[in-house]
Amino acid sequence: MKGDRVEIVVDAGDTTRTYEVVATRAGRRVETAVRRGVVEVSEVTRNGSVVRTARFMANRVLALVEQPIPRDDKEAESGT
Repeated sequence: MKGDRVEIVVDAGDTTRTYEVVATRAGRRVETAVRRGVVEVSEVTRNGSVVRTARFMANRVLALVEQPIPRDDKEAESGT
């Protein structure tokens, strides 16, 4: 959903760096995957097409924080 975001904190030697991947348009979402020592964070459309991907070495990632947009209580109750 638009507004979904993932923050990635990476060890950059003598300091840390923070990166953000955000779902920029309605209908897009942010997905994370860890494969073969690589963390991938991708912005994906409704039909599953990848818009952009950020890749990080897993042993350098200090934190991976998924922050979905808050839903309204009315939407949660109705299931939409």
